[in-house]
Amino acid sequence: MTRHPSRVALVAIAASSAVALAACSSGGGKQETETGAQAGKANTPAMKFAMITHAPAGDTFFDIIRKGADAAAGKDNVTYEYSNSSNPSEQAKLIQAAVDKKPDGIAVSVPNPGAVKGALDKAKAAGIPVVMFNAGAAEWKNLGALMYYGQDESVAGEAAGKRLADEGAKKVICVIQEQGQSQLEARCDGVAKGFAGGSVEKVYVEGTNMPDVQTKITGKLADKSIDRVLTLGAPFALTAVKSVGEAGSQAKVTTFDTNAELVGALKDGKVEWAVDQQPYMQGYMAIDSLWFYKTNGNTLGGGDIVLTGPSFVDKSNVEQVYEYAKRGTR
Repeated sequence: MTRHPSRVALVAIAASSAVALAACSSGGGKQETETGAQAGKANTPAMKFAMITHAPAGDTFFDIIRKGADAAAGKDNVTYEYSNSSNPSEQAKLIQAAVDKKPDGIAVSVPNPGAVKGALDKAKAAGIPVVMFNAGAAEWKNLGALMYYGQDESVAGEAAGKRLADEGAKKVICVIQEQGQSQLEARCDGVAKGFAGGSVEKVYVEGTNMPDVQTKITGKLADKSIDRVLTLGAPFALTAVKSVGEAGSQAKVTTFDTNAELVGALKDGKVEWAVDQQPYMQGYMAIDSLWFYKTNGNTLGGGDIVLTGPSFVDKSNVEQVYEYAKRGTR
């Protein structure tokens, strides 16, 4: 993972600046920050932001993102209106609706850039600052965003593929829960690149229909030469565990992304490892960086994305992560 060493440093800088502001008076004293925040709460003017994501209803990963956003908003004297749709055209309408309300800033995840470019162009024309996070790393500049928080999905995929190869895997299925989402395709393409010499097959499932997901994975595992199932989200990894049992397969399950239940499955050894992109930090920094920009003109990243991942959660560090997962922040 040495392609972008400066980006890793940027994550540390971003996180430390955010935490410093949040925690500077956590000891209970009367100290003030240099920006005038008191008792961990900014006394800067109240602001209203909008956050629009591509999350389907009930998505546990985005629940973690929202907890991070809530924490930053509480610190920054900010309120934000949250809306979401996994349908690209509907997401464009949500962005347009947000622009019409003239918020102080917009934070957005963008898996289908072409569908929302027109709406984001209107935000730029209206002078509304935009930051992006989680999806759209390849297009954030073209979409007029000031900053991007997330992981380079191709780099993350390559890291996962290399790990699979190092572990001696031979045949992998990469389960994609929604065809056409750029970040999901990039993950599996990266896996194939990192897993040089091995076999990686994309398997498309209907992510909103878990019985369909289980049936399709179980069907693929009739091929006993498949020794790894790699999913792209925690709920699908948990379903894949059921498929492995149903198929009588010896395949091991690995995944991208976490939630509390998935971390429990890592702890119990049902899932081997997860690629973690720190969703709490993505939500936190999306809101916090808009506040910094509005109050002090700051931007982060130096024209590059600010990486929040990838890192691996496995048996070597799951005990620590488990404590955070129980409170809903990992």
